[in-house]
Amino acid sequence: MDLSSKSKLSRLIGCQLTSLTYICLALVTIVLFLRAVLLHSFSGYGVIEWNNLDLILSHSLLLNSHDEGIRRDKYLEVPQIVWGLNNQKIAFARACLTARMLNRTLLMPSLSASLFYKEIDRLQPISLDKVFQFDKFNSLCKGFVQLGRYSDLKNQTGIYDLQKGSGRKWTVERDMEHLKQSSRGHVDEHEVVRIVGKNPFLWHDHWPVEDYARVFECLVLVDEISKEADKVVSKIRQIGKKHRSKTEMIQSDFDANSESSSTATAPYIAVHMRVEIDWMIHCKKLEQRSGINQICSSKQEIIQRVGNIVSSESPTVVYLAVADSLLNDSSILSGWKKGLLPFEKKKLGVDGIYKKHPYLIQSAIDYEVCSRADIFVGNSFSTFSSLIVLERTQKMKRMGITRSCDIDVRWPSYAYNILGESNGPQKWMTNMSDSTLQAISYGSNAITC
Repeated sequence: MDLSSKSKLSRLIGCQLTSLTYICLALVTIVLFLRAVLLHSFSGYGVIEWNNLDLILSHSLLLNSHDEGIRRDKYLEVPQIVWGLNNQKIAFARACLTARMLNRTLLMPSLSASLFYKEIDRLQPISLDKVFQFDKFNSLCKGFVQLGRYSDLKNQTGIYDLQKGSGRKWTVERDMEHLKQSSRGHVDEHEVVRIVGKNPFLWHDHWPVEDYARVFECLVLVDEISKEADKVVSKIRQIGKKHRSKTEMIQSDFDANSESSSTATAPYIAVHMRVEIDWMIHCKKLEQRSGINQICSSKQEIIQRVGNIVSSESPTVVYLAVADSLLNDSSILSGWKKGLLPFEKKKLGVDGIYKKHPYLIQSAIDYEVCSRADIFVGNSFSTFSSLIVLERTQKMKRMGITRSCDIDVRWPSYAYNILGESNGPQKWMTNMSDSTLQAISYGSNAITC
C-alpha cells in the first residue's frame, strides 16, 4: 500500500472516530438532561401528585417497549372473567400472557360487574373497556401484549376450540407443553383460538411476577371511575388539611415565633382492614391448614400496629377500606392513637359515590384510593392488598428504589398481620424476582425488603 492510500485510510478512520465521539457526547448530554428533569420532578419533601407520577411512568413504559411483532391477524379468545376485582385483574393478565406466548392478540374479554362465586347465571357481564382504557392499554403495552376487538375479525377461517385440561394429572408441565403445541401446526393456522373451560384465574401459572406487573401497569381506569376516586381522595385530604390547620393555629398561639408548616397537601394512610366475619372464618381455616399463625389480625391488633408507624402527633387521616358490613360497626373507629383520625366511606360522607356503581366499580374506586395513599397498610394474605403493594413496588422500582427496610421511601407499604420493628407492622415490598404470582397472592413470603 502506497503513502497516498495510507493517508486516505487514516483520514477515513479519523472521520469515523470523530463522528462516533459526537454521537457519544450527544447521548451523554441527553441522559444528563433527562436525569436533571427527573431529579427536579422528585426533589423536595411532601406529597407527590400521582397524576404527575403516572405521566412520567407512562413515558418510561413507552420508552421501554419494543415491538416484538405480536400478530394482529391471529387472536385468542378466553372465557368470561369472574369473581372479585383483583382475581379478575390476575385472570386478565394471565390471559394476556398466554396470548403473548401464542403470539396472538387477546380479544377483549368480558369482566363481571357483580360478585357471585357459585351462581354463574347471576353474573353481570361488563366490557373491559367500561372499566379500563382500551387504547391506553395498547399504547402502554405495545410490543408486549395486545388487545383486539371482535370487530377486527375477518372470519376467514373457523374457530379452533382449545380445551383446557383439569384434574391432578393436568400438571403445570403438561399444561405448558399443551400451550407450546398449540402455538404451531394446524392449530396456529386458525384466525381465532378459543380456550374452553376454566376461568383464566384457575389456569396454571407460568409467568414471572415482573410480567404480571408489566400488564397491571397498562391498566388505566376510564376517566369516569378515576374521577370518582379523585373525589374520595380530595375529601380525605380536605379533612386532613382542616385538622392540621387547626393544630397549627393552636401551636402558633403558644409559640409566636413558630413557622406554620404547609398544609397544601395533607398526607393520609389507607388501611385495608380485613376483619369481617367471612374473612375471619377463611383465615382461621387457612392458618390451620398451613400451620402459619400470622394470617388473621383482630381490630385491636391492627389499630395498635398502625399506631406505631407514625411517630408524629400531627393529625393524619386514616382511610379504612372495609366491607360494607362493617360500616355500622363503630368499634373500628375507636381506640386509635392520638393524631390518627379514622374514617370509612360512610363517615367520610362519600358512600353515595360508591352506591351508584356495581360491585366491581366500587372495588376499583377503593383500590385506587388505597393505591394513592402516602402510606398503605394491608394483609399479606389478601389478594387486594398484595396487588396494591405490587403496583406500588413497581412504581418505586422505576424510580430506582429496590429496598425499603433500611431507608425512608415516599410510598411505604406495611403488612399488619406480621409484627415488625417497634411493635409496628412489617414493612412490605413485593419480591419482583418471584417466578410465579402464587408467592405474592397467598403467602407471607411476599414480605421482602
